[in-house]
Amino acid sequence: MIPVRDIDSIKDADLVLPPDVTAAAFREALRAMTDIVGPDNVSVCTREQMQPDEEGHYFNHPKEHDLFYIFEKDTFLAGAVVCPGCTEDVSSIVKVANKYLTPIWTTSIGRNLGYGGAAPRLKGSIVMDIGARMNKVLNVNGRDCTCLVEPGVTYFALYEYLQKNGYQHLWIDNPDLGGGSVVGNALDRGAGYTPYGDHFSMHCGMEVVLPNGEVMRTGMGALPGNNTWQTFQYGFGPYPDGIFTQSNYGIVTKMGFWLMPDPGGYQAYLFSFQNDTDLPAVVEAIRGLRIGLVIQNAPTIRSPLMDAAAYGPKSSYTDKTGVLTDDEIDKIAKDIKVGRWNVYGAMYGPKPMRDLQWEVLKSTFMKIPGATYEFPKPRAEGEKRTVLHMREETLKGLPNTYELGWLNWTCEKGSLLGFSPISPASGADANKQYEMVRRRFHEFGFDYIGTFVVGWRELHHIVCLTFNKEDPDSRRRAHRCIELLIDDAAAEGYGEYRTHLCFMDQIANVYNWGNGAALKFNEELKDALDPNGILAPGKSGIWPKRLRGRGFELKRSTEYHQTANANL
Repeated sequence: MIPVRDIDSIKDADLVLPPDVTAAAFREALRAMTDIVGPDNVSVCTREQMQPDEEGHYFNHPKEHDLFYIFEKDTFLAGAVVCPGCTEDVSSIVKVANKYLTPIWTTSIGRNLGYGGAAPRLKGSIVMDIGARMNKVLNVNGRDCTCLVEPGVTYFALYEYLQKNGYQHLWIDNPDLGGGSVVGNALDRGAGYTPYGDHFSMHCGMEVVLPNGEVMRTGMGALPGNNTWQTFQYGFGPYPDGIFTQSNYGIVTKMGFWLMPDPGGYQAYLFSFQNDTDLPAVVEAIRGLRIGLVIQNAPTIRSPLMDAAAYGPKSSYTDKTGVLTDDEIDKIAKDIKVGRWNVYGAMYGPKPMRDLQWEVLKSTFMKIPGATYEFPKPRAEGEKRTVLHMREETLKGLPNTYELGWLNWTCEKGSLLGFSPISPASGADANKQYEMVRRRFHEFGFDYIGTFVVGWRELHHIVCLTFNKEDPDSRRRAHRCIELLIDDAAAEGYGEYRTHLCFMDQIANVYNWGNGAALKFNEELKDALDPNGILAPGKSGIWPKRLRGRGFELKRSTEYHQTANANL
């Protein structure tokens, strides 16, 4: 990345330009944005000046490209990065973008691992790194158990703020890795593992910059001087909040959340099941307990290699580089003292309540032959932290990064590609998904690493495909594997709830009931709200009218990305 003050030294041919924007217009746009945020907060990208991969990691990831690139490193490459300091900056930048037709791709923190990171879907877009400077906890209400935060507030930061400012009675809910944005994860409809684990459901009120630069507040925030913005979600009239999730209709600059009060007691647990064929029975057991609220949070049913990867790379267990057999997986499971399927969950509330819950849980799960259970044991000084210890913290809303080990299962400094289909919470569907994914993974030379998360009524299948980005063949196989799985899943009625940049168009097109009515509706909204098409073109497969059908869409690997690049 090159400081914007040195932009005159960059040749026109070296700039990464978006479509329909000349080098002169791009330079003028960046100078106008620099006048808004200052020269220290704008950087220019060229193909030769991308952040070196060896310098990138979870806490130092690139903002101009995906650290875990699937195609070439410069396929999803930004033209520049700008860092606003307040909502007014965001509004002014959007107005400049409209003037020069420079597309903007927004990111809160950019740690959306396995889904594209901070990289823009459309090459040459200006990445608006909102979280770099807009990172304040704006308000916490201890009585109502609410908070209002900016996009740059991570789970670590929110937890630390509560602990240091007298709000120890409030818990947060974080996903597996705590370095991500509270706002960004909710807007991508991410989840955690306490009873407040559905993050978007627990939001309350937004401040949004619209594609024309106007600023609006949703819910009760639309009423001047209101005092319930973070306590009542809906306000009056249509409820627009949902259209700002996984979309390109607005830029959220503030977001309210409900926080979970300390429940008065907590106990994590692990049930292990010894046979690969136990999965249907486990899912059937959990569904009834979850719907009946005996299980209050979203438990995970983890495969043994997911736990193994949290401890170390594949090479620490075996010299084999190919796909592991069932016998080899059984041996690893035995070595790390887990089963073929492992349910990590927790009970919340005073001890008498937990005792009642436990009796129901134990009597239900122990009916499955060979089932065992355990509670986390206190660790002696220097003793290794088990996955149960890790999950004990996560299920209590204690942010951490213990499970970054997933990335390195295949190789040192490995890469991750996520696949996340949704199905009914039934044993038959869980088994069908498992067999479907495992079969494709083995076909393309990858070990199955996955977990099933039981939500309110549905089953999330979170699959981690780890690959070596430095090996073009590994990248090709990873891409083709997920591409085929998207179609496999759709044929069975399963759809992904979030995805990587390179599959957004494909998934948008498999949600095609009613001759593609949903996508048509999304495109109509896009054209009405953003007629110049400047906000995150291509996000979730939604392209603005001026770019639609011009070859920027990526639908199948036969098209790869060469057609799209040829149009730039």
